[in-house]
This record gives sequence, structure tokens and C-alpha cells, in this order.
Amino acid sequence: MLPTICGKRLGKRSGCPTAIAVKKAYARAGVDVDLGNRVKRKIQSLVRQTHGPEVLGKIGGFGGLFRANFPGMREPVLVSSIDGVGTKLKIAFAMNRHDTVGADLVNHCINDIAVLGARPLFFLDYIGAEKLEPRVFEQVLRGFAKACRAGGCALIGGETAQMPGMYERGEYDLAGCIVGVVDRKRMIDGSKIRPGDLILGLPSNGLHTNGYSLAREIFFQQLHLKPSSRLPGLRLSLGGELLRTHKNYQPLLAKVPNEKLKGLAHITGGGLLDNLPRILPNDCDAFIDTNSWKVPVIFQILKERGQVDRTEMYQVFNMGIGMVAIVAPSEAAAVAKTLRALRIGRIEKGAGKTLLL
Repeated sequence: MLPTICGKRLGKRSGCPTAIAVKKAYARAGVDVDLGNRVKRKIQSLVRQTHGPEVLGKIGGFGGLFRANFPGMREPVLVSSIDGVGTKLKIAFAMNRHDTVGADLVNHCINDIAVLGARPLFFLDYIGAEKLEPRVFEQVLRGFAKACRAGGCALIGGETAQMPGMYERGEYDLAGCIVGVVDRKRMIDGSKIRPGDLILGLPSNGLHTNGYSLAREIFFQQLHLKPSSRLPGLRLSLGGELLRTHKNYQPLLAKVPNEKLKGLAHITGGGLLDNLPRILPNDCDAFIDTNSWKVPVIFQILKERGQVDRTEMYQVFNMGIGMVAIVAPSEAAAVAKTLRALRIGRIEKGAGKTLLL
């Protein structure tokens, strides 16, 4: 029950000056509850567009409800992941553009469970902000909703926290949690990878959501560039290039039967060097031919003008490969065609490492 002042419950319309003062005091402290409620109501139609019949309950409840029904699966396994966007948000702040980072977060999370062969079910978000700015909040939510619709994923809940004093003025942070499902017998875990298998690389769309602390240091501190700067070889402004949306690979991967994919690795923080070993058997190495694809210009600029060691580049950035698939040689041509992928390496006997050629 809501507490009462002057015989009236807080939260109800009241002529009581004390009740009004209580609400204004919290707003003066930096937390405008009424504004938050109005903004959330405004975006409910966006959220509903991501819902199918599996989503139960109303928007704004204490918990999101999803009816679990997995026809055709003998042993459904729920797969979950949680992540953030990192300091890519600093680019969004500088550009005053917030419609891409929400999609970045959803797509990153979807890819993280897609490597196990899972399809996404639902997504929940967290937004922590210095102050709730309705225009910014709506742009971020539009990004969430757009990516969820495209990925076949329901946006069923979230939390928005106004925390003055915790963030710089005009700044916010994002986190997202995703849950998907895969039939246990069709799970992709890397256990069937053998020497002689081939490595396919799916092109990235720029930095995706990793390496931004180093990229910002090079571009804005060392080279004294601005988000509006134009560099040879880049189609967009520097800020536009850095805000390119993280690709969602799951729809393409779903076109290939899980049985034909021995292993998948999402190339995020740690690059090819650290992410491939996460799926390799202990007696296998991944040999990557770095001449088998053209490294995008933005990475070339970072390496040359930032004077970054080649090995570190492949450990910090995706270098133009956002997802890796490991397949049997007999399946490589057909799978590569479906995934629009390039052959970038091979598996040999070893000790569970990635080696650059």
C-alpha cells in the first residue's frame, strides 16, 4: 500500500501541498519518476511489436513472462548471455546519435548464443543514466526493438535507473541479457573439431562493439581527430564508421544445419587470437591465413597511424572477421556459399591455440 500524507495516497492526484512537494523534491534531486513513467508508456507500442503469442502478461510488470513451448525438441536447453556495449557509447555521446547502440547490444548478445546453435527467445535491457532524456531514451529503445524484431527475439522487460552523481552529465550505460534455446543433441560445442577441418570467416561491419578504448585513444588523443573528420578510404565520417551497427549473424547461421557446423566463434574482445581457442579441443590449433581476406581500411589506419603491433591488432580487434565457422572439408564449399564466408584457415594438431600466418 502507498504511504499517505494529508489523508491521501502518494501517487494519486491530490491538492495536498505536502504530497506535491515530496514529488518535486525527488525531481530536484535528479530523479523524475513521473517523467520516467510517461516516457515508458510512450514506447510500449515499440516493445509490443517484438512480441509473439509466447509473451504473456502486460508491459511494465515486475517480471517478463514467456511461455516455454519447444515443439520438435526432445531435450531443449536454455542458453543465456549478458553483455554491454563498452566505450562505443562514448562515440554515441559525441555524435549525439543513440539509435545504433541499442541494436549493437541486441545483436552482440544474439551472436553470443548463436555460436552454440541456439535461436533467441527473449531479451531484457538495463539502462542506467545520469538523467532521463526522453529523446535519447526513445532512440535507444528503438534500436532495441528494431534489432529484436529483425532477430526474432521478444523484448519482454528491462530496467531504467536514473542515478544522478553516478554518471557524467548526458551519459548512460547499457547492459542486455538474452535467453535462447537449442536442442541438446544439436548443440554446437567444438567437440567434433579435428585436424584437417577448414576455418571460414564471416565479414564484420567495422569494429562491432570491441576495441573502442584503444581506437578512441588513437583517433582522438594521438591523432587529434574529431568524429566529423573524413579519412581517405572511409565512406563515412570517422564517427559514422565507428557507429556502424554490430552484425547479427544468427539468421545466416540458421540456414545451415547445426550438424554441419563443428564449431562457431563470435570474434569480440580478444579477437581471433583469444576467441577461437574457446572452442578448440586441447589437441588442435587454428592456423589463420591473414592474407586470405582484405582487412578493412579502418583497421589498417589504426595499425599504421597508431603504431600498434600486428599481433595485438588481432587480439584487440576483429580485423574484418566477425564470426568464424569450422567445418569438415567436404562441407566447406556449400557452407561458405550459404554463409557468404571466406576460407581463412585450417585446423592442425596442436595445443589449443590460434596461430597467425
